[in-house]
Amino acid sequence: MDDDVASTRERTAALDALFADGGHEQVVAVAHEAARAGRRVALPEDLPAVVRDALRAAGVETLFGHQAATRDLLRRGEHVAIGTGTASGKSLCYQLAVLESFAADPSSRSLFLFPTKALAQDQARKLNRFHLAGVTPAIYDGDTPREQRPLLRRSAGVLLTNPDMLHVGILPAHERWAEFLHRLRYVVLDEAHVYRGVFGSHVAQVIRRLRRVCRRYGADPQFVLTSATIADPGEFARRLVGLPFAVVDENQAPHPERTVVLWNPPLEDASTGVRRSALAEAGHVTTECLLAGARVIAFAPTRKAAELLYGHVRRRLEDRGRRDRAERIRPYRAGYTPEQRRSVERRLFEHELDAVVATQALELGIDVGDLDVSLVLGFPGTVTSLRQRWGRAGRAGRGHAVLVAGQDALDQYFMREPDRLLGGSVEEAVIDLHNPGITGPHLEAAAYEIPLTPSDEEYFGTEGMVQAERLVKGGRLRRRGDESVWSHPYSPAHAVGLRTASREQFAIVEGDGGEVIGTVELERVFRFCHPGAVYLHLGHSYLVRRLDLEGRTVLVDDFDGDYYTQVKVDKNVQIAGQADMRELAGAVLFHGDLEVTEQVVSFQRRDLTDGHVLDTAVLDLPEQSFPTQAFWVAVPQATLDRALDGLSEGDERAGPGALHAAEHALIALLPLYAMCDRWDIGGLSTSWHWQTDVPSIFVYDGYPGGIGLSRRGYRSFESLATAARTLVAECPCEAGCPSCVQSPKCGNLNEPLSKPGAVRLLAALLG
Repeated sequence: MDDDVASTRERTAALDALFADGGHEQVVAVAHEAARAGRRVALPEDLPAVVRDALRAAGVETLFGHQAATRDLLRRGEHVAIGTGTASGKSLCYQLAVLESFAADPSSRSLFLFPTKALAQDQARKLNRFHLAGVTPAIYDGDTPREQRPLLRRSAGVLLTNPDMLHVGILPAHERWAEFLHRLRYVVLDEAHVYRGVFGSHVAQVIRRLRRVCRRYGADPQFVLTSATIADPGEFARRLVGLPFAVVDENQAPHPERTVVLWNPPLEDASTGVRRSALAEAGHVTTECLLAGARVIAFAPTRKAAELLYGHVRRRLEDRGRRDRAERIRPYRAGYTPEQRRSVERRLFEHELDAVVATQALELGIDVGDLDVSLVLGFPGTVTSLRQRWGRAGRAGRGHAVLVAGQDALDQYFMREPDRLLGGSVEEAVIDLHNPGITGPHLEAAAYEIPLTPSDEEYFGTEGMVQAERLVKGGRLRRRGDESVWSHPYSPAHAVGLRTASREQFAIVEGDGGEVIGTVELERVFRFCHPGAVYLHLGHSYLVRRLDLEGRTVLVDDFDGDYYTQVKVDKNVQIAGQADMRELAGAVLFHGDLEVTEQVVSFQRRDLTDGHVLDTAVLDLPEQSFPTQAFWVAVPQATLDRALDGLSEGDERAGPGALHAAEHALIALLPLYAMCDRWDIGGLSTSWHWQTDVPSIFVYDGYPGGIGLSRRGYRSFESLATAARTLVAECPCEAGCPSCVQSPKCGNLNEPLSKPGAVRLLAALLG
């Protein structure tokens, strides 16, 4: 034991030296989260003896305070949203309810929904440890053999599945599940923060369909939602499920001390803003942590980055004469077989591995044992996701959480404004319950399952019933008395994927083997899958050989070249409806509906090393139009002139450059206010718009119909614009770089841009 204590002290000292504030120029901020003692309570005296025995057999002798509070609420019949942080024992909150349910009524049923198959596997293992008769978890997903499915329908006490399978495999065939649905007592949505944006908007409709079908069979299940990292869990749960929720968000589990470190690769060229490779820095930090004796999980943004980082760390360890340590590292990503992933999880849990380099596949609550360091390469898009990843380490002893910043504008904003990251709250999850492109298909699916009637306003709201009328008039549904029924003899659910807003999909087909490797929405196919495009799929590079518009296919080949592609897009926007307006100090801010028209007209091949243009190719592709939501800023010409007065670059490009650069900065930081990625947002700036009659900046949702992202930007515009000005003004580059005003998704190839103009314009908007 003394040797273990000494080893722990040496490891902690070595990590403290590596991450000491001021010890390396890369360490820009260090924060310490104090240890928390937690509060335990005795197992309730009224627990059934069989449940008490099952808990103790699994090593559960007491409950945390929040676990006991959840039990009390569930026993009162409440729906409960649990938001108590990582490693706080949220699973036991609902496991205990299920155990008690079975003890009281062995015929009761429970449904657990997980966003990934791996989580279902992990939860099945945890449930099996109780060995309570009747509590037999059964996994029902796309990998379940068809011959086993009838048995699961008849005998599963706890069904573990995902929203996609509920959508296409259970609800359309609810007659086969009649007994299960009749006896359904609990529905659990674990890791609920994943249900946001398009996916969350779809899942909200699937849950309403589930509640409706349950009512048909006389069931009214209680819902339990869990999420370690989400703002206002009660309101989020209400929107997701459509019912009122009690909230348990006081974390009473103990937590060791944690040190949070922001690590910024040093500048190599201050004038251009170019920094040392973030991947190389992450490799260095991971290696040093391993040499200090720490156990590490390192998160990479893509499969390719995970493999590169894994190889980088192995080589560094071998060069230092530590082949023994190099053999105890493994990558973990999509693309491996389930058996390979389970092997890595088991070996990590059992301390047979010292490190894993993972994609987001290991972000969620799979139990991989005790780790000392969680390193994240590049800000993952949301504070929620970052904290999930950081929470994977330091569960049993003092932990270190590290963010190695990338070149992206949001990464660099946090490096200059660390308090926004370290002291700020997590984002609100955005769910849109009224996007017609999402609700329409689910109304059709619901009508197939059970005919729609006016009473279904309880589930789909007034707007849903109005939309159902439109579907009747359009021939998608047909009237039968006061009922609306699906017009065809087959289920429409199979034509609707939950993870996209579009019904129209293109299959991406690998040329050599003819394997379908994925899909891409019609709205994105010209931008990312035009002929000659380098297309990234799950971290792997492909070259688009042919785009077949009639056959809805994209033919691709493996690609290992040294360039990437970037399109030029002509855009036009038309204001279709104004919902909100307010005066700013130097402009007028609006929110409403927009009709966006885009045409991809050409693309550039750019060198991977420094981004310089190799050549440009013209494309002949049709225009695309879609309705969406947006906020826009109408800037009086006088405001723009005053802002740019005296600017040294006072030519005819200063105005357009200032507007364009300000647009990019606003888009770069909008993920701070809405749980999204910059790729979910589009924008346009113009020196004159025919409807506003003044210079204007438009920022819109990148999904047909919109999902509420721009609405968050409208509500928080003053704070957003202030942060955007700080981002641009404090960037050390001279004329603008990827860390401030250049955007990797710019349809105008980052021309023109005026960094000083953007600083002045954003200040003028705010007065």
